[in-house]
Amino acid sequence: MTDISKLGEFGLIDHLTQDIKTKNESTLYGVGDDCAVLHYPTKEVLVTTDMLMEGIHFDLTYIDMQHLGYKSAMVNISDIFAMNGMPRQMIVSIALSKRFVVEDLEDFYHGLRMACNKWGVDIVGGDTTTSMTGLAISITCIGEANKEDIVYRNGAKDTDLICVTGDLGASYMGLQLLEREKSVYYQQVDEAHKKNDQRALELLKDFQPDFAGKEYLLQRQLQPEARGDIIQALRDAHIYPTAMMDISDGLSSEILHICKQSQVGCRIYEKSIPIDYQTAVAAEEFNLNVTTCAMNGGEDYELLFTVPIGDYEKVNQMKGVKPIGHITQEQLGKKLITRDDQEFDIVAQGWNPLK
Repeated sequence: MTDISKLGEFGLIDHLTQDIKTKNESTLYGVGDDCAVLHYPTKEVLVTTDMLMEGIHFDLTYIDMQHLGYKSAMVNISDIFAMNGMPRQMIVSIALSKRFVVEDLEDFYHGLRMACNKWGVDIVGGDTTTSMTGLAISITCIGEANKEDIVYRNGAKDTDLICVTGDLGASYMGLQLLEREKSVYYQQVDEAHKKNDQRALELLKDFQPDFAGKEYLLQRQLQPEARGDIIQALRDAHIYPTAMMDISDGLSSEILHICKQSQVGCRIYEKSIPIDYQTAVAAEEFNLNVTTCAMNGGEDYELLFTVPIGDYEKVNQMKGVKPIGHITQEQLGKKLITRDDQEFDIVAQGWNPLK
């Protein structure tokens, strides 16, 4: 293992980025100077940033550095797609404590670059510094779009269809599985310490939970995928969303954002919400309501968007897209229609990072 201090800040950056080759014409100059140089002569520039803190947004007990790098990149790339843009560049800043070694950062950058290479994104700079409180990651993603193609949250109109991609709630159930196994592990460690059972402690070093049949849920939590495929499919089908965002904090929170900014109401139909079989089984195992998980779980990074009702046939034929409701006039409220036709107000119970 290589101590980071042996390389120093600039040596570490050189080590992690020495073979990065730029892919986009808009990247005039990437890593290696005081600033990256970008050029967008005919496009609008989209910029998004995320701060990820150890113990708040991720737990290194059950996510390794490669998956963390991949996920950190994808959640930012997803924001660019949510504006109907294309991601082009990324800036990566990391604060880390002395418990990390160079090889940990190599793994992180391997995952980061896997995600960036998937969507042709150039890593063009960043910063590294010391942290006294654990690992902190700050990523900024820069994208481009034609002015007329950008989709905001404020364009939904009465009678528009509400659509989602993929399925919902799987990432949340993956998190519940990981948290449960983490709890079991530490409980066994505590018991072994109390008994001073050294053999048990040695065996626990190789502790491996049995996640057979639940692999999809873990993948959705540890390795989310930004839905650039759907953005391209919408363009190919000549479907133009009126409002759009990605589902990071939960469907309930996101639809309320669209309704507030568009000054409209909505009807979401419980029977139409797409839920994977593994999600339903896991929710039953945890004695959780699967609809609640799908509405409020978060970290699905699927797309939520509205389209004119005239596009119903086109949308209904698209693989991976499902209409789940429609936009109404604002005074009609924001309602979830249950399978037995009862109406309930939609309440934002998703992830709140400031709680």
